[in-house]
Amino acid sequence: MNPRERRAARHRPPNPEAEAGPRPRRRKAPITVEQVVDTALNVIVTEGYEALTMRRLAAALDTGPASLYAHVVNKADLDELLIGRLCAALVLPEPDPAAWREQIRGVCTQMRDQYLKYPGISRAALAMAPSDLETVRVTEGMLAILLAGGVAPQAAAWAIDALLLYVAAYCLEVSIARRRSAHADDAAWVLDRDELLRRFTALPAGSFPHTTRHAAELTAGEGHDRFDFTLALMIDGLAHH
Repeated sequence: MNPRERRAARHRPPNPEAEAGPRPRRRKAPITVEQVVDTALNVIVTEGYEALTMRRLAAALDTGPASLYAHVVNKADLDELLIGRLCAALVLPEPDPAAWREQIRGVCTQMRDQYLKYPGISRAALAMAPSDLETVRVTEGMLAILLAGGVAPQAAAWAIDALLLYVAAYCLEVSIARRRSAHADDAAWVLDRDELLRRFTALPAGSFPHTTRHAAELTAGEGHDRFDFTLALMIDGLAHH
């Protein structure tokens, strides 16, 4: 089976009859897909997602690119595996029509927390076709929650796309801000709320009357306050669809 066939096979539903039959004996491979994913995640934790290239990953595995490509087709295939691994950690609740808002918010929060463990990894989820089985499991669970809450199928489908896009973008911005703040010269400009408030209030009020008057509101929020607000805004709007 060539690498492209292996990639396609990972996206196919499991075949119980095939799995029940005897498996041919094979020589144990020195590298497994699981090891590739584990190593890739470790590179991201220590160096950030932008540092993860196929060459860097091969070096971390102490192998050559040719050996690596025997397990993953390309960077896009690796990205699917990484996001699939994160999705596998999500716990999906049994849909409850009375608690669908809290349930869908909980799934998004879990996804946020998974992304933030690995700086910049949410970039891998952008423009990705949801074909990995674990990724589809999450969208299936989210769809079940929204439908149970009375959201129309089309609105539910587009809402899932919008919610996951927002979570990925939010986490990417947080990761970028944290990386910039690691440089002493940039820290005050990126994460210091008092500094941002000072800059807003120092603007000429004649040209920026609303910004200077509401500088406190523009810079308000601790932790994930803005994330929670935006999720509530999006989810509550679904009640009308």
